[in-house]
Amino acid sequence: MKERPQTVWLVATGALTNIALLFAVHPDLVNHIKGLSIMGGAIGGGFTDAPMGKIGGEGERFGNWTPFAEFNIYCDPEAAASIFSNADLAEKTTLIPLDLTHQFLATASIRNMLLHGHRRKDTTNSVEINKPSRVRRLFQEILVYFAQTYKDVFGLVEGPPLHDPLAVAAAFAPNVFDDLDGERFSVSVVTDGQHVSQGHPESQTNQCGRTVITKLDHGEPGVRIPRAVAADVVWHFLDMSLDRVPNG
Repeated sequence: MKERPQTVWLVATGALTNIALLFAVHPDLVNHIKGLSIMGGAIGGGFTDAPMGKIGGEGERFGNWTPFAEFNIYCDPEAAASIFSNADLAEKTTLIPLDLTHQFLATASIRNMLLHGHRRKDTTNSVEINKPSRVRRLFQEILVYFAQTYKDVFGLVEGPPLHDPLAVAAAFAPNVFDDLDGERFSVSVVTDGQHVSQGHPESQTNQCGRTVITKLDHGEPGVRIPRAVAADVVWHFLDMSLDRVPNG
């Protein structure tokens, strides 16, 4: 509230419980913020051509927790539904679903680039700055772990998708995303059904947490859901960010 109106973005990279509560208690904040970026949801139905993955015996799916639901939305579908049903908030919201993040895969070449960076030798100080920093090595280890996990669990062999960086990028670099000249959507969330663990028989039919969208007429305000991202630009953002970690 101390910041000037229309300057602050909220970025949600987990369950939306706290975000929904914030706007329920302080509804005036809807008009105060500039935007809300949410990493969450899964559309399916060919919304993009991203590989969504498969789990043995299930066939094609678009959710990452159940065949229908992405984890962040599934955790608190009522909270998500309250956000998307707020018309004033919805038109300030960018949704980054799995259909988009699965275009942003940390392939082996990307992982190598992030480990070493694009830097060259500092001839002034004779320091070999291409040597991986501690934070780059840690990032590499995390990506290698998830690369194996996504290969084993979802059959994604190219590399793991990175989800949260895209939600952050949407706040400060909206032009790296393609929304087909201003596509906007109304979004609803299935709140019926039980929360069950992965592998539970009902998880194959239970649609609780499913994200359902309807395309709006051109120019009608609604949620922005990009269909593509300039991945090389966002990888460059990440590389620069890793460079700036103090004592990395």
